[in-house]
Amino acid sequence: MAGMGDGYVGTAQDAVRIRRLQKQRDAERRKIEELKSKSASVKAQTGLLQFGSGTSEILETAFKKETIGLVTREEYVEKRVTIKTKIEEEEKEKLQKIQEEEARLESEKRLKKKRKTNFRLSFSEGLDGTEEEVEESTESEKLVKQKCGKLGKDPTVETSFLPDSEREAEEQAERERLKRQWAIEQEMIKNEPLQITYSYWDGRGHRKVIKVRKGDTIGAFLRAVQQQLSPDFREVRTTSVENLLYVKEDLIIPHQHSFYELIINKARGKSGPLFHFDVHEDVRTIADATIEKDESHAGKVVERHWYEKNKHIFPASRWEIYDATKKWERYTIHGE
Repeated sequence: MAGMGDGYVGTAQDAVRIRRLQKQRDAERRKIEELKSKSASVKAQTGLLQFGSGTSEILETAFKKETIGLVTREEYVEKRVTIKTKIEEEEKEKLQKIQEEEARLESEKRLKKKRKTNFRLSFSEGLDGTEEEVEESTESEKLVKQKCGKLGKDPTVETSFLPDSEREAEEQAERERLKRQWAIEQEMIKNEPLQITYSYWDGRGHRKVIKVRKGDTIGAFLRAVQQQLSPDFREVRTTSVENLLYVKEDLIIPHQHSFYELIINKARGKSGPLFHFDVHEDVRTIADATIEKDESHAGKVVERHWYEKNKHIFPASRWEIYDATKKWERYTIHGE
């Protein structure tokens, strides 16, 4: 019949069956092509190399050759079943290989993650070993930790130059503590009593002694002086504190400065130190010019009106306003 091979000797019914089977074979071929496309898609997603696809084509060609010359329906069906079975086994084998490859990749991924965790502090170079070697190394490391305690920094390695937030926080806390302690100590110093020997100067000296605090300002000191002098000196009683001047070592000290400031800065004037408020003479050899004199003179309290009238006459002619930025390299007495 038309379409059959030259060796075909079957009946017309067999020819009908063969055509029906041919249609089934075409349908099966389409399913196989779809399956192969699906497998190729899966392999592309997993990054696997594609397996050869020529095996099914060879089987299909063999099926065509083997079906030529069949004389019975049973033989034809048997060949068809055999070929179909081989194709299904081939596809199953491909899928199995895909699954095995996916499982292998997943295992390697877990192994790499375990290595990063277990060898974070390790200096071992054998990171390319098998999973069994990694597990053995991990177990050994656990035993070492149990025997030697928690791993920490090597105390022999210099790390002070590295950033350390904990150390920086501790240092900042220590600085704050020392700052508070220093502030408390300075307040205690400011509250200490200070005895000052001074002379009310109206052309002659009237020596007095008064007690204040080291933290008091010159203005507060002059207010106390006014109260002390008022009973004996009418001009002091009738003037204001702003019109009283304090002259120490030939320098007029402004009211806003404090004794504490003069003391901690070891301030110096033209004729002696500004941080000594008692009176004492220098008993060292005057001829020894290599030794700084340490004479301390009684400061003078002067009414401003008197100073304006006599500032061109000694000793007022030597007086000038105190400037904390100006340094006196040596002391001078009188016109020296």
